[in-house]
Amino acid sequence: MHGFTDVDRHPDPNSWVAVLDRLTEEPFYQAYQQRVRELLHPAPGRHYLEVGAGTGASAAKLEDDHDVSVATLDYAQTMSTAMRARGLTQCAVADAHRLPFLSFSFDGAWADRTVQHLANPYAAIKEIIRVVRPGGRVVLADPDYDTQVLDIADQGLARRVLRFRADALLRNGTLAHQHAGLLAAHGLVDITVEPRTLLVRNPTAVDNVLGLRSWAATAAQRGTLDPTEARAFEDQFDDAVTARRFTYAVTFFLTAATVNGNATTR
Repeated sequence: MHGFTDVDRHPDPNSWVAVLDRLTEEPFYQAYQQRVRELLHPAPGRHYLEVGAGTGASAAKLEDDHDVSVATLDYAQTMSTAMRARGLTQCAVADAHRLPFLSFSFDGAWADRTVQHLANPYAAIKEIIRVVRPGGRVVLADPDYDTQVLDIADQGLARRVLRFRADALLRNGTLAHQHAGLLAAHGLVDITVEPRTLLVRNPTAVDNVLGLRSWAATAAQRGTLDPTEARAFEDQFDDAVTARRFTYAVTFFLTAATVNGNATTR
């Protein structure tokens, strides 16, 4: 599983803090996270929850920009420590599948790049809805790796490596386009879906395109790809960079909705 599934057990857990810090500096991430916060319809004095808050950068930004209070939750003690270093004080270390909050505790809640890593995303989404009051907002943001494209010479090989990323390197790498349906099934209303496409032409950007060049080698280590194919992928990756044709893209789905009194999690 991806390193974000259990940061604390990683040999170098603080390396994942560094990954998030690097991504937070990327213009694409700054822009879509700003939109996620807008979709909460934040109002002064209200109380919000971020599930899977990572380093807490977005939670701190919401507090600073809108005069609200934000509780944060992450499975990793490493991330909680990073959040407190940012000045956040309501930091819980807990499981997203069993939120340690009473029902109707928050005016809104969001999960950004969290659902893709969870063992049971359906249970976690139900929990997020449970803790939001009627009239409050729920926002889910994740990339959907079914939308990936990569320009290298062998498009068949590219698709196989991208498929490995979608199906093997993430628990729920292709669920984001279903978030709207899941929220609708729980009785939420005013559902909107906004796509945001991450387009990368510089292979050193976005934390080296999320480690894209290494995916083929990982697939070979796991027996999904022949080692010669993995080397061919790396060669073609490098050729695309040299020829200035390198292009990778994946679409994020920002899904927002309003909780009503008839939501089925009650």
